[in-house]
Amino acid sequence: MDNEVSAGSAASTTLGHLALGLTLLAFGLGNTGVIDNVAASDAAALATWVGGVALFVVGLLEFRTGNAGTGTAFAGLGAFWFTWGTGVGTDVSAEAAGLFLLLFALLALTLTVAASGGGIFGQGVYGLLCVAMLLLAIASFADNGGLAKAGGWVGAVAGLAAWYGATATLAHWPTFTGRAAGRGVTATG
Repeated sequence: MDNEVSAGSAASTTLGHLALGLTLLAFGLGNTGVIDNVAASDAAALATWVGGVALFVVGLLEFRTGNAGTGTAFAGLGAFWFTWGTGVGTDVSAEAAGLFLLLFALLALTLTVAASGGGIFGQGVYGLLCVAMLLLAIASFADNGGLAKAGGWVGAVAGLAAWYGATATLAHWPTFTGRAAGRGVTATG
């Protein structure tokens, strides 16, 4: 991702990381089964509007400021979250769901590689997202509930990391880069 971030895009980048974090946290916890009567499908509305539409719009704003890396990340993730959120409840095979999750993992892998040098919130969040989607894809192909729960936990941790990165930027907390987040500094470092 772009290491030089203009002060004009700091707010939209923070909003994007907050939207990604909350969506991932809800989706991940839903897959773990740790909360009674809460499944991943219960996160569909959040995934559609916050993870989908909000992230996509933030991605477009990032493109407008010239930040192609973050724009690609947020617009791509927004499109995937919107697709997942609107597809929940439709009758698809486990293999089709696994293929979608595998494609989602490939997007996350691309974002992980593109974020090299971005620190824990750049590569870390996208790397964890990639692992989560890969575990969930394999779980779907193999009909393995244990792998699905593991993928959910990895997704929840990715969500917490993205949420912390956004919150750290707003609260000027440490971002594990040796400096506190502040004006013009994003959650990616």
